[in-house]
Amino acid sequence: MGWNVLVAKNAEKSLKRIPKKDRQPLLSALSEITKDPFSGDIAKIAGEYNTWRRRVRNYRIIFEINAKQQTIYVVAIVRRTSTSY
Repeated sequence: MGWNVLVAKNAEKSLKRIPKKDRQPLLSALSEITKDPFSGDIAKIAGEYNTWRRRVRNYRIIFEINAKQQTIYVVAIVRRTSTSY
């Protein structure tokens, strides 16, 4: 059984604005997260309780993990040059 992924509206909106050539790798990464949220280029965000980021090309997927419910909540998808989400 895989993890459930919930995507925030602002993250979904950001994903729609991303060029098609960059969108497909992000969609693939989101699909991989459902199998194992700790795979790939991920790191815990300092100062946050349970927030992680996964780098995919020039973008970051910011997400929170609820291990008890096996749920991943995608908070934001931002360019790596951005300093905030």
